[in-house]
Amino acid sequence: MTKIAEIFKSDTVLFIAATVAMVSMFFVPPNLNYIEYIDFRVLALLFCLMAVVSGTQKAGLFNYLSKKLISITKNFRQTTLVLVLLCFFSSMLITNDVALITFVPLAISVVKEIAPKKIIFVVVMQTVAANLGSMFTPMGNPQNLFLTSFYNISIPEFLKIVAPVALLSLVLIICIVCLGKNEKTLPPETKIHISLDKNALLVYLALFAVCLLTVINILNWKITLGIVCISLFLKDKTLFKTVDYSLLFTFLSFFIFVGNIGNIEKLRTFISSLINGQELVFSVAISQIISNVPAALMLSGFTNNSTALVLGTNIGGLGTPVASLASLISLKLYSKVDNCNVKKYLMWFSVINIGIMAMLLCLVLWVM
Repeated sequence: MTKIAEIFKSDTVLFIAATVAMVSMFFVPPNLNYIEYIDFRVLALLFCLMAVVSGTQKAGLFNYLSKKLISITKNFRQTTLVLVLLCFFSSMLITNDVALITFVPLAISVVKEIAPKKIIFVVVMQTVAANLGSMFTPMGNPQNLFLTSFYNISIPEFLKIVAPVALLSLVLIICIVCLGKNEKTLPPETKIHISLDKNALLVYLALFAVCLLTVINILNWKITLGIVCISLFLKDKTLFKTVDYSLLFTFLSFFIFVGNIGNIEKLRTFISSLINGQELVFSVAISQIISNVPAALMLSGFTNNSTALVLGTNIGGLGTPVASLASLISLKLYSKVDNCNVKKYLMWFSVINIGIMAMLLCLVLWVM
């Protein structure tokens, strides 16, 4: 029991996914058809993107760009805007969680020297920006990568779905940041120099380009997986350890669960009729409890309304701290700050997240 409790505590979503997958096996015993449940292309792409982005991060690109941008800002409002928009735009390519892991520590180190009382506001806005910016591309977050593959959504079709909401999100984020108090000008010592490992960076950027070719269906995922694995083995084996394998196993577990439920005709029909016409609201609501990635995996097996599911799981990343697991990264990083006030952080997080989520949801419901 102790080991099970430790697993549950360390990765609750994986534990739940594995549990429901095993329960479903009692109704549909394991057989060769299980292989058909698994989207190996999505798993391979997630693995490759996580490893390659880690290499790019290790080469110093993101810190270099962010500190270069911060060095030319003239006041606190400009600095905040740079820190927040870095998360918004970078998350489109490096995913929301990597954007937060990279830029939240930088924001904390900079803001605590200028306006320590504003750390909560900046970190919360970075979290919102990463979760909303990541909706703009298939590789921005795991659920987008899965949904575009599952529903065979082309890049133009995907952009048509998400672009209006993403652009409105950008406007809202800029407005909220600009409404904040402009504390004071930046001290000269915040202009930090940082070096780049240019040779390593070129390798990882080339591998990232290979991944993009697979995302847009030009290159077969098996070729990409082979190229990435061989390159990492030759260049830096430690990057294999940076991959979030728990996420991959979470996907695998939900593939099995959804596949088995789909083979139980009465249950599949009941769930489909329950969410029919309410996919947007259901995906937003369920995301608040189990997070948006599992919500996308679960609901995809019971609806053909890809537009509602894409929008719902992306908007549903706002709201509670667990709605997008990337949000927990920010909370954990902030909790390590001296004299942190987690209760106040959660209050501001809830107010801003729920407010923006409500506006976006109302807009989408009105348009749809």
